[in-house]
Amino acid sequence: MDDRKIGEILRIGSHKEHSRREKRVRSSFFDTVRRAIRHIPFMEDVVASYYCALDPETPSATRGILIAALAYFVLPTDFVPDILFGLGFTDDIAVLLAAFQAVQHNIRPEHYERARETLADL
Repeated sequence: MDDRKIGEILRIGSHKEHSRREKRVRSSFFDTVRRAIRHIPFMEDVVASYYCALDPETPSATRGILIAALAYFVLPTDFVPDILFGLGFTDDIAVLLAAFQAVQHNIRPEHYERARETLADL
């Protein structure tokens, strides 16, 4: 996946688009985490990003980037469909890593703490 495609995916978009993406993320995130947990080696970062994206203290630009990346992650049919064994999450990994690099300074220790607790419960 090239940088231009990733940039298109991570574009924040309108308020309406952000709200639609956030709703999709809230409804599908943990189901997708359960399916992907063995395929994505940095799942703690993914879950911490989820909590960061939903934190009202997180800057809106960061929230927008993370919601866009997480919305792509929860889509069952994205650039490389997640059902393809061994390859299905490679595009998700690229998008999530790009988002992390852009906003990692806003993912706080309390987001990681909640992520560890959540993953322990899964």
